[in-house]
This record gives sequence, C-alpha cells and structure tokens, in this order.
Amino acid sequence: MSMTLSLADPLVRLILALVGIFAFVALNGLVLVYVERKVAGFCQRRPGPLHVGPQGLIQPIVDALKLVGKQLLTPPKGDRVLFWAAPLLAFLPVALCFLPLPFDASLKAIELNLGLVLILAFSGVNVIALCLAGWGSGNKWGILGAARAVAQSVAYEVPLLLSVLAVAFMSGSLDLFVVTESQGAWPWQWYALKNPLAFLIFIVCAVAETNRAPFDLPEAESELTAGFHTEYSGMGFGLFFLAEYANMIVVSGVAAALFLGGYQGPVASGIWWFLAKLYAILLLIIWLRWTYPRVRFDQLLNLSWKRLTPVALLVLAGTAIAVRLGG
Repeated sequence: MSMTLSLADPLVRLILALVGIFAFVALNGLVLVYVERKVAGFCQRRPGPLHVGPQGLIQPIVDALKLVGKQLLTPPKGDRVLFWAAPLLAFLPVALCFLPLPFDASLKAIELNLGLVLILAFSGVNVIALCLAGWGSGNKWGILGAARAVAQSVAYEVPLLLSVLAVAFMSGSLDLFVVTESQGAWPWQWYALKNPLAFLIFIVCAVAETNRAPFDLPEAESELTAGFHTEYSGMGFGLFFLAEYANMIVVSGVAAALFLGGYQGPVASGIWWFLAKLYAILLLIIWLRWTYPRVRFDQLLNLSWKRLTPVALLVLAGTAIAVRLGG
C-alpha cells in the first residue's frame, strides 16, 4: 500500500491526529506552566521562575520530572479503582475534543458535521472524573470538592450551551469549519462583534467550566485544601493538571472559531491566525486568575442561575428572531 493511500485511510489519519494532539498538549502544558508563573509574577510584582535555566525556562521540565519520579500512593480509606480511574478519565476524553477544532481550512483530522456536539459531549465527562476523584479518595475535602464541581458544571453548562446555540443559529451549522467560513477575515465580520453578549457569556462560562479562578471553588485551597485532588500526588496530580490546561486550550480554540473568525484574518488567513487568537484568549484566562479574587459559592451559583441564564435566553430568542426576519 502506498503512503498516499495509507494517509487517505480515516483510521490512519485519526491515529496520526491523536499522536499530534498528545504532543501538542504536552508541549503547551510545559509552555503554559512557565507563562502562567511569569504572569503571576508580573501581577504580584515579583520575577517568577528565574534560576533553573536561562530566565527559568527549564523550570517546567524539572517540575514535570519531579512529578513523574514521585511515588504513587492510594489513600487507605479510598477506592483504589475509582481513585486511579479518575485522572485517566479527566485527561483522555479531552484529546477527542481537539479533533473537530478548525486549526486551518486544509487541516482536518476527520470529517465531522457535528463537531460542536462532540466537544460538548466529551467535555462533560470531566465532571464525572472530578466526582470519581472526590468519592474514590475517601476524603471529606475531596467529596465536598466533587459536590461543588457537579453543581458548578450543571449551572454553567446551561448558559454556555445557549450562547453556542445563538452562533449555531447565525451560521446555520454545528460544524466548526462551516461556522468559521461563515465569518469574514475582518473583525467587524466576526460573531464576537455581531453578538457581543453571547461572546461575553461564553467566555465567563468557559472560565467556570475549566474551574479556573475566580471560579475555582471545587479545589479552593483556602477552604478545601485542594478539593477533589487533595489525596493525589505524582502523575495522578499531573494528569489533572495537564487536563486543566488541555481544557483551557479547547475552550479557547472553540471561542476563536465561534466568535473570532478562526483561521481567517485580515492578511494571509491560515493556522497562525487561529493560534494567535487561541493564545490571546488563553492569556486572558490566565490574567483573570491572578487579578480577581475567588468568589463565594453562593455568588458563583447566583451569577449563573439569576443573571447569565436569563440573559442567555434573551440573547438566543433575539438571535432567533433576527435570523428569521433576516431570511
């Protein structure tokens, strides 16, 4: 079989895509750890990593080696199967969420006209993993963190889905490539400017769905020590850590495709535009963590059920009427 025929095989393309995705996630995990520490240092008026390698560039690699070398311990009161299934369940489904992302017009891992549905379905598995981690650890802080994770995920998935549906109505598709093509190369052609409330709701919900500060209640260190991952060490903790960064990349990629024109840009559309928009949203999420204080749990739920969800319903209804009247 020739090389061309092999690459045309959907199964071969899927395997190659998954290998590339894991490499992309691992590389970005190392880079984002460094960037996050530098941003934290900038926000807190301190230098951040500085001593391991030039400007501290080797620090993330040393930290990763430390996690790999640590002994894996199971808590005596925990359920061994659930405890170790949770970090795998948190990380592995995230890789599938990368498959429908439109990095470039010619870069398709698989043909999928329901890419948004696939991303929303597999991203929902993360809350099951957090629930298993808390329950399997047999730790009261872990169980409280898991309960918070479930309540938070249910609360913020509703307005997030409504904001995504608004864009689906405008583009007439659930395929991220079609949504990207329905926008233009210039900023005033992007859905972020055509429907700014939907964009704002999506960004707020994306921060909450990835459990990032100021919405990191499931792992609030000052209240629950570390919540659902209190008992994890070594690569068990490392997989949760990597899954969090992978989820951040996925929501940033989806936001870039839905609202910012994806790979389309004013000059020479291509993958660089998609990556530039993706990393700009990632920097925004990191900046929010080190700028705003953690909200209380009642404030977190009230924001979703009393404000974001009603506004998202109005945005969806207004979008549907505008699309209907516009023909």
